[in-house]
This record gives sequence, structure tokens and C-alpha cells, in this order.
Amino acid sequence: MKISGMQSEKNIESKTSMRNFTFIWTGQFFSLLGTAMSQFALAVWAWQDTGQATALALVGLFNFAPTIIMGPIAGALVDRWNRKFVLVLSDTASAIGTLTILILFSFGKLEVWHLYVVGIFTGIFQSFSFPAYSSTISLVLPKEQYARANGLLSLADSISNIFAPMLAGFLINIIGIWGILSLDIVTFLIAVTSLTALHIPQTIKKEEKQVTLLEDSLFGFKFIRSRKGLLGLQLSFFLSNLLYGFVFTLFTPLILLRTGNDTVMLGTIQAAFGVGGVLGGIILSAWGGPKRKINGIFLGGAASYLFGVFVLGIGQSNIFWLAGAFLSMFFLPVTNGSSQSLWQSKVPYEMQGRVFATRAFIAQISSPIAMSIAGPLADNILIPGMKEGGYLVPYFGWLTGTGLGAGIALLYIIIGLLGISVCLGGYLFKEIRDVEIILPDHDALIK
Repeated sequence: MKISGMQSEKNIESKTSMRNFTFIWTGQFFSLLGTAMSQFALAVWAWQDTGQATALALVGLFNFAPTIIMGPIAGALVDRWNRKFVLVLSDTASAIGTLTILILFSFGKLEVWHLYVVGIFTGIFQSFSFPAYSSTISLVLPKEQYARANGLLSLADSISNIFAPMLAGFLINIIGIWGILSLDIVTFLIAVTSLTALHIPQTIKKEEKQVTLLEDSLFGFKFIRSRKGLLGLQLSFFLSNLLYGFVFTLFTPLILLRTGNDTVMLGTIQAAFGVGGVLGGIILSAWGGPKRKINGIFLGGAASYLFGVFVLGIGQSNIFWLAGAFLSMFFLPVTNGSSQSLWQSKVPYEMQGRVFATRAFIAQISSPIAMSIAGPLADNILIPGMKEGGYLVPYFGWLTGTGLGAGIALLYIIIGLLGISVCLGGYLFKEIRDVEIILPDHDALIK
């Protein structure tokens, strides 16, 4: 009877925690929806204003690079500060950035370089978001709910990817960019309200020795470096994100060039990304992921490259692009959710801000590299090389066809094959393959 009562209390506590997390998740979902709509509208505006893939690549680079560079410092501060304060700060800074662009656009003063400057500002504060949000999951939920919570996070991101392009593609002709940016600000207010309404516990650092911010910023690197399996896992994500950096940076030019600047089709195909992610997230939320998380990480990643990126490259019609977009995202929730659950189980609560920020730094520092290379590579080599009469056509024209978008399609095919190799190659190393067995869970160490 006593055991049954304890179990009942545990179930009630778990349900309450999940309900509180769902409340926060709802606010963040609306924020993601608004942000994705703004990004779509501004990407179309930048492309129409410049007609260059490099401009789109730089918009992403100037936003993403500060997020990565600031990551270790942000992680150290997340472990020192209140989680709620950090999350509200990150959302507020994004709202200020959107408001700045809205004002410039309203007065007809918006230029592409303004997006670069605002991207740097918002990127600095967005660096706090991932470590704060990830460690908050560990604080408000029991371990058995990690995978489901991460599935919900992936679900929110994917749903926003479905509706945001469709809504933005439709609304841009009705309320214009001004209206879309205004809606984005409203969604930020919803997110902040959901955060302030609930209590988020704060961890107390166990280390007795006082350390400097610099030492705290480097702590995550030392933690990961001393655990070969986790280090190897992050290096595989480094390579994977390098490849996906090319994919996402050049996606808008690929579709617009292939479809004759059809923004409706662009929005529809981007929505297919979201549909795939939603179904993948739903499955992960209900299933909880594979027992061996490493299988979810590597097999899910390989499937995303094979059935997603490779198909996007080899396809020459809407049906192929829709299928490739859907399948590339369908498998990623399993990959990312399995990885996140593994790390949340292995890293102690009071260290997660620093370690997770370092994770993001290692995994994503490759993306700005891809962004900086992708635009010039497309504009100067791939696009002219695969147009009618181009110097690459005799070698690859049979594979991708010809035309302005064929060069980017060729790159997608190459990336798909390389991505499969990176994912499956992780199985060759015992420290990575058996990381779940070699490293104990952090709660097992406490016991």
C-alpha cells in the first residue's frame, strides 16, 4: 500500500510537470511561428532586392555566427542566472530586433545590410535560448519524459515550418511584410507571458570553489573532451551541420530558380518540411524513441540524407521536391530527440547550461562556415556551371538536368551521399557506438 501511494504521488507530480511544460511549450510555439513567418518574408524580400544567393547566405550567417560564438559564455551565465529570466531576455531581444526592422521598413529605409546588423544583435541573445531551454526540461520533468518533451519541441518547430511559409506566402500579398512583422511581435508577447506565468526552479551549483566567468565558459569543453564518446558524437554533429548548412542556405534559391520565382510553390515545399517534422515529432512523442539512443541518432540521420537531401537534389519536379522536403524532416526528430535525451541523462543538472552551450558551439560552428561558402560557391561556380552550355553540364547534366537551379541540385546530391557516410561512420568507433553503456547516467552517480 505504501509503495502504491508513492507511485501515485509520483504519477501526479509527473502529470503536473508535463502540464506546466506544455504551457511553456505553447508560448514558444507561437513565437516560433511568428519568427518563421518573418524569416520567410524577409528572405523573399532580400532575394527580390538583390537576386543573389550570397545576400541570403549572409543574412543567415550574421544571425547564426554570434549565436555560436557567444554560446560558451551564454552557457556559463545560464548556470549562474535564473532560467526564466534568461528565456525572457532572449525572447525580448528578438522582439526588439523585429521591431527595428519593422520601423525601418515602414519608413522605406530598410536595406539588406540592416538585416545583417539586427541579425548580430538578436544572435547574441539567442545564444542563451538553447542551453536555458534544454536545462529547463531537465529541471521541470522526470527523466522518463525527456524524449517526449524533446519530441514536442521538435513538433513545435515543425508545425511552425508548415504553417509559417503557407501563411506568409499568402499574407505577404494581403498585409505585406509590415503586417507579418507585426504579427511576429505579437507572438513574442505570447511567449513571454507564458514564461512569466509559471515557476521554473533554479539549480544550485555544487562546486564550492568560486570560479571566473572565463573558467566557467571553458568548463563545457573540458567536460566533453574528457568523455571520448560524447566528444565523438559532437564531432559527427559538427560534420552533419556543416553539410546541412549548405542545404538550408541554398534551399530558397534552389526552388525559386527551378520554379521561375514561384513563391507559392516555395512556401508549399517549405511547408512539406514542416509536415514531415510534425509527423516525426508526433511519433517520437508517443513512442519515446529507440531504447538505444545511438541508433536513433545515426540511423535517423542517414535516412534524412538518403530520402531527403539526395531526393531534393536528384528531383526535377514538384513531387520530388515535396517528397524530399517531407522525408528530410521526418527522420530528424528521432535523431535530435535521441541525442538530446542522451545528453540530458548523462550531464548533471547544475552543469547542463555550460555543457549544452558547448555542445551547440561544437556542433554548429560549422554552419557559419557553410553559410559563408555556399553563396559564392553557388553564384560563381555551380549556377553558371550547370546552366545551358555550362562547363559542368557534360559531366552531370544527365543527373540533374540543366538550368540555373541545376548547379545547386548537384551540390544537394553530393551532400546527401556525404551525410550518409558521416552518420553510418559513427558506428565504426566503439567509444561512440557504446557511449550509453560506457558512461553512467548522472542520477545513477548520485545514488
